[in-house]
Amino acid sequence: MPTPPPFDPEVGYALATRDDVVTGLADDEIPALRTRSIRPDAEALSLDGELEVRVLRADLTGRESVEIVLLRPTEAAAPVPVLYHVHGGGLVVGTPYDDLPAVARWASAAGFAVAAVDYRLAPEHPYPAAVEDVYTGLVWLAGEAPSLGLDPQRIVVGGVSAGGGLAAAVTLLSRDRRGPVPAGQMLLCPMLDDRNESASSLQMAGIGAWDRGANATAWRAYLAGIDPVPAYAAPARADDLSGLPPTFVDVGSAETFRDEDVDYARRIWAAGGDAELHVWPGGAHGFDALVPEAQLSRASLRARTDWLRRLLARLG
Repeated sequence: MPTPPPFDPEVGYALATRDDVVTGLADDEIPALRTRSIRPDAEALSLDGELEVRVLRADLTGRESVEIVLLRPTEAAAPVPVLYHVHGGGLVVGTPYDDLPAVARWASAAGFAVAAVDYRLAPEHPYPAAVEDVYTGLVWLAGEAPSLGLDPQRIVVGGVSAGGGLAAAVTLLSRDRRGPVPAGQMLLCPMLDDRNESASSLQMAGIGAWDRGANATAWRAYLAGIDPVPAYAAPARADDLSGLPPTFVDVGSAETFRDEDVDYARRIWAAGGDAELHVWPGGAHGFDALVPEAQLSRASLRARTDWLRRLLARLG
């Protein structure tokens, strides 16, 4: 087996001492993993009153309706830029409330509202259910933004892990369908490539968080045997990465998705696009949520907020 890169000391300690880290995942373990999701209380969601919390229903004619949880700064003058956030969970678990207070904290520091979208999960709902749900939410949010005190011209599509992959996929889908044009996309340790054959995937087998075995289980559930695999399911398969908005890619050096994420940023540059890439040394998958107080995590959160601020400055 290839030698894996070292973990950051604080990240490594958390991996060694916590019992809730998902390394591998079998098909029959998905139901139990779903039960571990905990919904934050009202105070945590609102950041002790700093944010107004609304639960909305995105409903478009002829499409499955989806839930959106909107967190908007209570004192902000309209219209407010918004981070359209897609939760993680390997396409098989998760809710729009996952890590939402933490996301809202660094996004609101840059002056953003957060709209977290729900989507149907595999294996009960394989491709294209999830990406179509996320697209429905994006189209609805862009259309309803003025009435919600949001700026439809300053919507950043973002997500973490599987949500990062869905954010990349929906950005491609919206480009090709001539739908809403995001002002940017923020891809945090995104799950992009179903082929699961990169050097980092092989290096991290059985180690850290979310290894290639868990990845294979998740992709198998989502794709349900579809062949060929379309780019709107696995964005790494896209032939054309031109015409994408400014992109932020964030990944750890000690995780399964490292190489596919680095390559996605490289291919955006090669297509003439704008991408900012951060590879955090010693970061495991989702390290900032695993150990938010670590120096590495704090640096990564600052980088996200700084990028959003610089993006706003460019937009005017």
